[in-house]
Amino acid sequence: MAIGFQVTMDAADPGKLAAFWAEALGYVVQPPPPGFESWEDFAVKNGIPFESVNDYSAIIDPEGNGPRVFFQRVPEGKTAKNRLHLDVNAGLEAVDRLVSLGATKVREVEDGKGHWVVLLDPEGNEFCVQ
Repeated sequence: MAIGFQVTMDAADPGKLAAFWAEALGYVVQPPPPGFESWEDFAVKNGIPFESVNDYSAIIDPEGNGPRVFFQRVPEGKTAKNRLHLDVNAGLEAVDRLVSLGATKVREVEDGKGHWVVLLDPEGNEFCVQ
């Protein structure tokens, strides 16, 4: 039996990065727990300081198939190439849409293994679209 997992990404602005990836992957920002109208409401009722509300965010597959993606605020910026990146199987026609959402096109690659485009998300994390 497979073991469930989530993908965790460091971020300067977890809410903004979660919104980008939700649109990019067809996911949704994870709603607050039952009984809470918003994450801010959850924070207030649980004694979480207002300035910490955007320290975390998560997105989920609305159909429940893909892994949860969790975003956590870190103080330092990205300084090197990703050791792990996402390959998004949305088709090359999705590149323009992702750029309009805030991605940056880095290069297009075509070799004997296939054809893909390397992009950066709004915080500089590399990912590929094929």
